[in-house]
Amino acid sequence: MTTRASLARTAAFAALYAAAIIAGRSTVIGDTRMALVWPAAGVAIVWLCAQRGARTRWADLAALVAIAWIGNAATGTGLLLGGTLAAANLVMAVVFVWLLSRFRPALWGAGGNQRLSNPWELGSLLGFAAVAAAAGAVIGLTGLSLTTGHLSAVSFADWMARQVTGMFVIGTGGLWLAHKAEALRRDWWHTTDRALRAVPGRRVGEALAVVLCSAGAYLVGFVYDGGLPLAFPLIVVTVWAALRLNTTFVVLQNLTLGSAAVWFTLHGEGPLAAIADPLLRALVAQMFVVLITTVGLLLALGRDERAALLAELAAQKEQAARHAVLMNAIIDSMDDGLSVVDADGRITLRNPAGVRLLGHATMVGDMQARLCHLDGTPIAAADLPSARAGRGEQVDPMDMLVRDPDGRDARVFRVTATSLTEAHGARSAVVLYHDVTAERRQRDQLADFAGVVAHDLQSPLTVVEGWTEVATDALDAAPAHPAIDRSRDGLTRVAGAATRMRGLINDLLAYTSARDADLAPESVDLTDLVRDITAARTDAAVTAGQPVPQVVLDPLDPVHADAGAVRQLLDNLIGNAVKYTAPGVTPRVAVTSTREGDAVRITVADNGIGIPAGQHKAIFDNFHRAHAGTGYAGTGIGLAICDRIVARHGGTITAGDNPGGGSRFTVTLPAAEQPAEPALVLPTTPAPAGGLRPTGRATLAPSARTEARPLASSAETARAA
Repeated sequence: MTTRASLARTAAFAALYAAAIIAGRSTVIGDTRMALVWPAAGVAIVWLCAQRGARTRWADLAALVAIAWIGNAATGTGLLLGGTLAAANLVMAVVFVWLLSRFRPALWGAGGNQRLSNPWELGSLLGFAAVAAAAGAVIGLTGLSLTTGHLSAVSFADWMARQVTGMFVIGTGGLWLAHKAEALRRDWWHTTDRALRAVPGRRVGEALAVVLCSAGAYLVGFVYDGGLPLAFPLIVVTVWAALRLNTTFVVLQNLTLGSAAVWFTLHGEGPLAAIADPLLRALVAQMFVVLITTVGLLLALGRDERAALLAELAAQKEQAARHAVLMNAIIDSMDDGLSVVDADGRITLRNPAGVRLLGHATMVGDMQARLCHLDGTPIAAADLPSARAGRGEQVDPMDMLVRDPDGRDARVFRVTATSLTEAHGARSAVVLYHDVTAERRQRDQLADFAGVVAHDLQSPLTVVEGWTEVATDALDAAPAHPAIDRSRDGLTRVAGAATRMRGLINDLLAYTSARDADLAPESVDLTDLVRDITAARTDAAVTAGQPVPQVVLDPLDPVHADAGAVRQLLDNLIGNAVKYTAPGVTPRVAVTSTREGDAVRITVADNGIGIPAGQHKAIFDNFHRAHAGTGYAGTGIGLAICDRIVARHGGTITAGDNPGGGSRFTVTLPAAEQPAEPALVLPTTPAPAGGLRPTGRATLAPSARTEARPLASSAETARAA
């Protein structure tokens, strides 16, 4: 808001506030100097709320004090009392607005993004008005007592009633109408059109009837009452409007009827004017206005809240129905069979694929005779995945045979069961059946094919290597000649190609095994396993006349995995770390582990040549070589094998840079249930020259190793780098 617009709004509210001061002072009761009503308290609240974000707040506060002081002094209070009452008016407005901004910020002014929506918010506004009136009474009643010389409980009650009525009735109505005005300002056309469309014709007629009945009721209750106390039936029209008509209409009706009640009482008409004591008459009049306002708004807001809840419930019901239709469509379109089995073994839900795969049995027990393990042994009822999940157990996916009813054919299903807790506390099981018969058949065929290929390719390869060696020996015995040298060079190339071919065949077989071979998880002692791998690498380095690698090994946490697969995984990682080292540099590898809940994080760090930037993920792809053409032999399958092994165990593998130079591979595998305390045996014999040296942690020497089992892949398997 610009400064000019803010000052213009200040001037408008100043004029309205001055009119409220004059209207309030015109209702002063006798010589009490106390007004019957004080609408200025409510106008001040609306004023400060509307100007809450203005740059000229100081002008609003100054104008509010000046107008109240001048208005009170000009109507007979005197300068001292007028200034005291002006200060009290300012304190009440500031306290109310502060409470509103602190506890109901969404209702904070004309720009608030929320209107009154429930009786709790209405009650909080009434409480704010009471607190603010009490704060103003400290100043205002003190000034009155000093001026008039007396102060009574009735005076305090009248002050509270008058100020609470002004702030609550005018403030609540102003905040509500300000919200509506803000909505009209933002989008006048659509807001008006939507409001008109939402009001049917019969509502317009009913509103006119309420207006006519209200006018008639107040004329009867205050003018033509025949001296009878007929004020209580006037609440009927307020209740009628609150239950049937728009809340904005109720707010306007409350303001109108409250003003009418005060006007009639001020002019000596109606049952309230019959009260002799002017202070009591003012107190009862204020209580009547607050009563009709509170009753009307409570009923209207309660109705609106109930309507909003019913609309939300209907929307949620419709959304749930759409969601149910969508879920049924998804379940029915699945190729996998799905069943829901309750605690008694009854199949309460199944999809068409489940009927196609398993038939129309209604009880799991009816199918038990058809279910068995892969080796053909029956599955006990208590060991069925649905029964275990129904007991709340964690069920890993398992393969089982499902025979046809005639027993002549069987299919392999991968069965997954998940526990489902229903609303009343009973457990059911959601069972998913995936037919893997074709996949297993294809896997077996692929394994057979791989075996045949390995045998058929390795046999001629062995012949090539053998005759190459014979030819080389023959050339070595021949006299020197340039042609002999060229032939010897060619045979060397053939021998190298044959060696690479054998490594590729072994790696392909290892990758196939890592991808398709059945896993037999068990507790694996990684410390002994790495010690065994290190010893084999040390022997290979000594035999080849290369620097003996230094492996620093912390006590490693045991894992629950397939021992052969984990050996292949760590052998590839350590072998890559040893191989991909700069010439003349002694390989150094550090293997550590950390248990993190149900997983073990294993780190293999080296001092090698590292991984080129941007290839830390690509090195796990098949046949990817980050250092191709640099003289490091390999096929680019080694890390693909590692990635597959880790994935089949439900873990992860990542590659990064070692802060000290080189690479760092991090692997997570399932932890063993009861990790054993590893015991490292330090070398009892000196390590060979250039061998492993103590580094503060346990280091492995060749003498500490046990006999290594044959590795599943070639020692030359390349890190896909």
